[in-house]
Amino acid sequence: MSKKSVEDYLTEGIYGTRLPKQKERDYFLGTLRERIVIALTIGQVMTDKGLQVLEEHMKQNKDAKLLFNGNIASRFLTAEKDLANKHHIPYTVITNKEVETDIGAVLTYDHAIDKENIFYEEEPKQQQSNNDAKKDGLFSKLKRLF
Repeated sequence: MSKKSVEDYLTEGIYGTRLPKQKERDYFLGTLRERIVIALTIGQVMTDKGLQVLEEHMKQNKDAKLLFNGNIASRFLTAEKDLANKHHIPYTVITNKEVETDIGAVLTYDHAIDKENIFYEEEPKQQQSNNDAKKDGLFSKLKRLF
């Protein structure tokens, strides 16, 4: 292990002790990826697209806690806070002006659960319409042949 320099001591004195995986903690509102049940982006929180999915995960994970990005206006968090109160899940609003993240809300534990898929990904409408167009295109081609 290397010796600490004077600069290391000064930095630690000013900013505090560095935590392991600090970039990951900053991105996920103070928690680690291995502890997360579901993560919603700021856009999903502001448009309530992930509200139903969040409620399903709250029902299944009663001991979890909810973290919100404090850079989102509180009017956009009203429905999520009501859900948390309904399911008796504690929530905290995390505001860190020094770090930018696109994460809006995180349902998390205090211990590792190692869930593989933590992001809610809605199916794009464009992909649905492309699938429909492909089906229509195939049938219309067959109709032309006969």
